[in-house]
Amino acid sequence: MTAVMRPSPSACPACAAAPAAEALAEADLPGQLALSLPTIHCAACIANVERALQAVPTVRDARVNLTLKRVTIEADPGVEATDLIPVLERAGYEAHELDAGMLRATATDKAGRDLLMRLAVAGFAAMNVMLLSIAVWSGATGATRDMFHWISAFITLPTIGFAAQPFFMNAWSALRVGKLNMDVPISLAIGLAVVTSLWETWLSGHHAYFDAAIALTFFLLAGRYLDHRTRAIARSAAEELAALEVPRATRLRDGAEEQVPLTDLAVGDILLVRPGGRMPVDGEIIEGTSELDRSLLTGETLPVFAAVGMAVSAGEVNLTGPLQIRASAVGKETSLHQLADLVAIAESGRNRYTSLADSAAKLYAPGVHILSALAFLGWLAYAGDLRVALNIAAAVLIITCPCALGLAVPAVTTAASGRLFKRGLLIKHETALERLAKVDTVVFDKTGTLTEGQPELADARAHDSHVMSIALALAEGSSHPLSRALARAAGDRGIEAAPVTDIREVPGYGTEGLLEGKRIRLGRAAWVGAETAGSHETSAWLALPDGRTHRFGFTDALRPGAEAAVAALQDAGHKVILMSGDTTGAVEAMAARLNIPQWLAEARPEDKAARIAALKDEGAHVLMVGDGLNDTAALAAADVSISPATALDAARVASDIVLLGRDLTPLPDALSTARAATKRIRENFRIATIYNILAVPLAIAGLATPLIAALAMSTSSITVSLNALRLR
Repeated sequence: MTAVMRPSPSACPACAAAPAAEALAEADLPGQLALSLPTIHCAACIANVERALQAVPTVRDARVNLTLKRVTIEADPGVEATDLIPVLERAGYEAHELDAGMLRATATDKAGRDLLMRLAVAGFAAMNVMLLSIAVWSGATGATRDMFHWISAFITLPTIGFAAQPFFMNAWSALRVGKLNMDVPISLAIGLAVVTSLWETWLSGHHAYFDAAIALTFFLLAGRYLDHRTRAIARSAAEELAALEVPRATRLRDGAEEQVPLTDLAVGDILLVRPGGRMPVDGEIIEGTSELDRSLLTGETLPVFAAVGMAVSAGEVNLTGPLQIRASAVGKETSLHQLADLVAIAESGRNRYTSLADSAAKLYAPGVHILSALAFLGWLAYAGDLRVALNIAAAVLIITCPCALGLAVPAVTTAASGRLFKRGLLIKHETALERLAKVDTVVFDKTGTLTEGQPELADARAHDSHVMSIALALAEGSSHPLSRALARAAGDRGIEAAPVTDIREVPGYGTEGLLEGKRIRLGRAAWVGAETAGSHETSAWLALPDGRTHRFGFTDALRPGAEAAVAALQDAGHKVILMSGDTTGAVEAMAARLNIPQWLAEARPEDKAARIAALKDEGAHVLMVGDGLNDTAALAAADVSISPATALDAARVASDIVLLGRDLTPLPDALSTARAATKRIRENFRIATIYNILAVPLAIAGLATPLIAALAMSTSSITVSLNALRLR
């Protein structure tokens, strides 16, 4: 009985710094392999994995990406991932092969670096233009003033052309399809400020808006960069699911083995899946016995006995014995691909969510344009001077430009994300906090979410030490989760293994050996000859030399803080539901243990997604917390979702928030912080509105000089930023 255990990570300070230090090229290059490492969680893990791989002579280089929990390996030609996975397992890390060809290159945060570079250029230029403007404000006149204006123009024009590109491109994209967004008034204000300033400078006018235009660009880029940094670069969960498929399979033809890509497989092919391998297709076992780990697909806690005639699904892990499979579905027809389709559909529904900033833009953008146009027409009719009317229209656009609105959301989300990160929660999606604030129903998965996903021996000290020493000897010969739990319990008591010889593991049944010349066994009840008496508790049985049998009972350990988190959520008025693919008895016992009145057992991925959809149809706002492949569709379908750091890559990508540590206690605080953050965002919108009410009359009256415009914008931006910092 062999299974891969998942070490339980905890949050560490290095996790905060790791994303900035990750410069990983993940292109599909010759000799490059990609492995998923779902259990790594800190800088020490990075060092250990890289050291273990680089010690292999055929490995040229290995680089770990902690955010994606993945290692990219550059190796000699002919080296396979299956040659390196055992190296990592010996180092204590679970590893799965990924198809590098299915993954996009995400080496560096190109968008973030681009924004930061533009922000730096705008800031440097703004400082120089402000220095020149101070000289003009201080009383420079005539040729001196004109010279300073022309120097400002030579600095501003190329700077705006480079730094303001994100706003111009977004505005053009919206206008091309006949829509308005917040970048339309921003671009118009910047462009009109530059044009009128050039006109004034050409005519030797008294006022120019170069400083205001470049200050606008700087503040808005700062907001855009803050917004970008509040979330990780999320890729499609469906793509991650596809990447988890085995890129190659071992096909049997006329008794000979051949390695072929999945695309070459056809229904009816006979495939060999060795212990530790993942099923490449849906099919039926035609030879061999083993056990299958289905926990990531179905949520079942314990491995499932596999024998001839049993159906298997792509993505399941073969644990102990070699199996021959006859393919019944390949490629896009497999259950794993169907699950990916469910995720993609659910993600498209979530993407229709309208953020507070987008809602404000729909009202704000046309209002600003109408106001500026009215100011232009009014002054043109009143003064009959095109130059004056255009200057005032530009002043209205500049002073009403949504700089404060542009900072209102990212300033708050950055502050809230920082607070939650200290509690062990990483916000990935830009609208996650807004959606989290509306949650009234929380749905939990069981295995790996509310529980550790690994068994522990019940009443470990109640078992006789002699019996434990015999069981320990057999348990050490297996990597089955129950054997490992038994070995840990014996080690905690300081028990040494009995002198058992001829130990061997029987795939699908257990481990046996000889003690004083007599056969002893540890494993399934029927195999060791034990009477179970209808017990549904997770158990392993030991057949002793004298013919007696001894039962070891196991429980699934709760995550730290699980009881407190569920109780706190219920006390706050949230409905809590438990949904799991595990057996009815196990789910019912967990629901009773945590006092959760509503639960659903033996739920398939489509069942979970359907239940989430039904709750939303009833008007509920749902938070889903899960960690397995069977949870990805539900995670994507929920209004907002959270996955532990130990979750599979696909589940983490489908979620909006990642729980970095083992403790579930921060979950209730996340909901209260989200509500506070949404309140601050609305306050910032009100601050921006009040600012406009006070500033617009000055602009329309022709009293908004460049100094007033710059000071007004700066004051409103600083105010919303300080209000956001109250969250900390």
